[in-house]
Amino acid sequence: MDVLLAERPRHRHGLSIDRSVLEKLEERLGQLHARQRLGIEDEHEARVFGQGLNFFHREKWYLSASLIRTALMATGLYWRARKNAEDIKIRLHEIRSPELPASFEGFTILHLSDLHADLSDGAMRRLIELLPTISYDACVLTGDYRAKTYGPYRSAIEGLARVCEQLEGPVYGVLGNHDTIRMLPALEELGVRMLLNESEVMERDGEQIHLVGIDDAHYYRVDNIEKAASGVPFAGFSILLSHTPEIYRQAAHAGFNLLLSGHTHGGQICLPGAIPIILDSVLPRRMGSGAWTYQDMIGYTSVGVGSCILPVRLNCPPEITLHRLLRERTLSQ
Repeated sequence: MDVLLAERPRHRHGLSIDRSVLEKLEERLGQLHARQRLGIEDEHEARVFGQGLNFFHREKWYLSASLIRTALMATGLYWRARKNAEDIKIRLHEIRSPELPASFEGFTILHLSDLHADLSDGAMRRLIELLPTISYDACVLTGDYRAKTYGPYRSAIEGLARVCEQLEGPVYGVLGNHDTIRMLPALEELGVRMLLNESEVMERDGEQIHLVGIDDAHYYRVDNIEKAASGVPFAGFSILLSHTPEIYRQAAHAGFNLLLSGHTHGGQICLPGAIPIILDSVLPRRMGSGAWTYQDMIGYTSVGVGSCILPVRLNCPPEITLHRLLRERTLSQ
């Protein structure tokens, strides 16, 4: 059965899990991980809809979009913010490390994050226009493919499918806190190699770099760096994909050379100078967007392609990033 047709209401407001999808998840991830993630998601939805102690869960603030829209209208900024949300910038980020294998000199990674494809129609159309104009060797997606953190996901998958039609080369991804594990089979049917506490080896001329991805560490907290990196040689050049940059300490102490993440949207609505009004992450603000370093690890937090709650942005344009790997290290780093 097509996994997109497996959505149907279940009791307590959530989604049913079609038996064939459950079997695919258990075969793909193991019974423990699949059932753990599904169980946590069900409890999350119960809180959203007023069951349990957390009756006033933030996902129930249905008026938040109206309040933001009203505030932007009152200041005369609403239509400018809508236009800004479609003005995707292409960022080039050079990553210089003497540990990079020589054959990967110039290897370029396209980084897309926080598409929220079912909300950000204008940004998705612009993204589809831009993708054929750029060159890269591999693509990584760092989560949040749908707008809400609960409910149906069909339109998000359909939006992502249109994006994937424009992607070339290997594509790797991780889930974010807006994504249900039920999306996994559909995402992989689109050609995305999802990494959920897993790793992949990329080879060139007999040399390797290691790409590691963890499940969501922000809300569901089902990340497992130890398991994900268990097959990575300590001396090997390794890249960690995480939806949130909040695990920067664990990543650095695990020996990763590079951490690619998203989640923060850079604040999305910022004061002049790209100063975020709210940054939904527990980490130093310097790590909330763009390039940063922690100990010997290089990090990059994408401000994302799409938008959350409303398709609006101020002083924080959406972005796609091209990470170019180089062997030299400069004094600036």
